Amino acid sequence: MNMDARVGTIQQLLAGGIAGAFGKTCTAPLARLTILFQVQGMHSDVSSLSKVSVWREASRIINEEGFRAFWKGNLVTIAHRLPYSAVNFYAYEHYKILLQSILCVQNEGKNASADLGVHFVGGGLAGMTAASATYPLDLVRTRLAAQRNSIYYRGIWHAFHTICRDEGFLGLYKGLGATLLGVGPSLAISFSVYESLRSHWQLQRPSDSTIMVSLACGSLSGIASSTATFPVDLVRRRMQLEGAAGRARVYKTGLFGTFRHIIRSEGLGGLYRGILPEYYKVVPGVGIVFMTYETLKMLLSSIPSSY
Repeated sequence: MNMDARVGTIQQLLAGGIAGAFGKTCTAPLARLTILFQVQGMHSDVSSLSKVSVWREASRIINEEGFRAFWKGNLVTIAHRLPYSAVNFYAYEHYKILLQSILCVQNEGKNASADLGVHFVGGGLAGMTAASATYPLDLVRTRLAAQRNSIYYRGIWHAFHTICRDEGFLGLYKGLGATLLGVGPSLAISFSVYESLRSHWQLQRPSDSTIMVSLACGSLSGIASSTATFPVDLVRRRMQLEGAAGRARVYKTGLFGTFRHIIRSEGLGGLYRGILPEYYKVVPGVGIVFMTYETLKMLLSSIPSSY
């Protein structure tokens, strides 16, 4: 993207942060449904889980918790997504430049395989960098969103304090290994699919709206990355909720032991519990993030920056 050179550090961080927060807020109800489905197998009778549907769970939330409950934990989601998305996009642009210099790729589009490698590796490294930097906020967000009628964590700071008191400081990093295992490939696939589709689209139809191209390509990249990495994301969520609210631990054998436990108790389908609301979420959500990022980058590139 030639525009990147004209976008200062502050503008680039702002564009990434706002894009991520806006996209997450738009899809927060579906994100909460996904989390609730993902963690159902932890403390429930597995035989009863197949009866649950997206619409029934949505109706339950409205009837028992109220409509605003769809955005439960959204404040911490925004607090997490602003720095996460800012670091993610900023790191991606810089990893991309670094990898292009290492591979001697002067111009994007000249070498398709090299471009794909740059986008794939750059996206994966950027995702792991951002996830590591903001992980405690992600864990707190999951704990808040997974609460139903029984409220154990009363807010962001109370959750931080309670987790540190009950589980120690390292409790804020439960599931980090699974997160990095999932977010690396997820962002690698997302960025490489997005960049490849967008480049191909713009070559074939250069007159199409940049905003609409970003929205469509972002949506397709979200489907690809979610399908490939959803099982790891599910395991990550469950590991984050280990010991939450004083409940007994379910998975005691680490990352791969958790995979085995879920497959043994719930079958292979258990690894994809909640994939339907996840698709409902990522199709608009990832598209909105890429579209907002590209739009803000274009707008902010006109603002002078000395950074």
